[in-house]
Amino acid sequence: MSNPVKIVAILTARPGKAEALWTQLSGMVAPSRAEPGNLRWDIWRDQADATRFVLDELYVDNAAVAAHRQTPHFQDYFARINDLAERTALVADPVEVA
Repeated sequence: MSNPVKIVAILTARPGKAEALWTQLSGMVAPSRAEPGNLRWDIWRDQADATRFVLDELYVDNAAVAAHRQTPHFQDYFARINDLAERTALVADPVEVA
């Protein structure tokens, strides 16, 4: 049996790059949500810092995460993200999830 995989990424826009970061992230919503192994793909904006975003992602299993990382929209994101933002990502397995 496979386990769901949660990814939480915190992205803080580099100076002058907040709008470009927002454009990059918002362009990923529809194609990421359309992936067969995706259960959730949401963008949150920090109330205290409008240049900081949180990606909240949930996939059916590690194979779905691997498939996501091979998509054109993820490859485009990955090629651009270091120029747009500082990024910290956490990949988590369920421990006690309802």
